[in-house]
This record gives sequence, structure tokens and C-alpha cells, in this order.
Amino acid sequence: REQVLVRLGPGQAFNTVPPFRAEGVNHATVEALSRVVAYAVPAAEFRRAAAECPDLALAILRDFAERLHHLTNLVEDLSLRTVRGRLARFLLEQAQAGQVSHRWTQEEIAASLGTVRDVVGRTLRAFADAGLIRMERHRIVLLDREGLEAEAER
Repeated sequence: REQVLVRLGPGQAFNTVPPFRAEGVNHATVEALSRVVAYAVPAAEFRRAAAECPDLALAILRDFAERLHHLTNLVEDLSLRTVRGRLARFLLEQAQAGQVSHRWTQEEIAASLGTVRDVVGRTLRAFADAGLIRMERHRIVLLDREGLEAEAER
């Protein structure tokens, strides 16, 4: 089983915590879902730049605060919500114009929700049987947003 901690977009930094920790090691793994260009900044240089540039230091603090907020919500979801609730919320968050546009595999969805592919598949079928969604080839169409919102609160 895998747990996705965060999905980042263009221009976002990752692995910014280790330069500020005594241990300096990050046990998480990063995986690019598309072609990327990434730059590595040595820890000492990163700390020096943050010390010399207050705007950079504030940007790093804002990023830390956002990540902490996100991880706190993730812990809450994993500990207090059912898979049905987490999946409903995921679908609502990912939906654009009434459908989930990114071609998520059930394995990717499961990793985002802290579960396994089989459970995601069964739950998607249950949502379809309940008339909440329609599954089409490589996309999910939301039919009942209110119903999904009710599921998301579970």
C-alpha cells in the first residue's frame, strides 16, 4: 500500500524540509507523473539564501504552513473518514465541468486516499449503482453532486 502525501504542480518546490532539520534526511519518495525539469540546491546554499533573503524565508514559511495544513487534513481524513467519504471528496475536488478530467488510474486514486485499488473499484461501482456517478472509458462523470457531498461528510 502506498500513500501520496501531496501532488505538486509547475513551479512548486519539494524536499524543502531536510535542509532545516538536524538529520537532514527525507524518507519520502517523489515521482513525476509527467516530464519535468528539476533543480537540486545543496542544503547549505538553500539555508544561506533563506538567511540572506527575508522574502525567500517568508515564502518558505508560507510553503511549510500550507504543507502542514494539508498534512493535518490528510491525517484527519485517514483517521476519521471512510473510504467512501474520502473518495467522494476526491471526486468533488477533481471534478471540472461535472467530470473528473485527469485520467486517474484506480491505483493512483487508491494511493491518494490511503487504500487499495480493489476498494476504490468497489466503491466507484457502488457510487455508480447509487446514481452518483457514471463511469465512462477513462473518465468519471458526476451525476449527483449533492449526493457526493453527503458521502464526503462520512
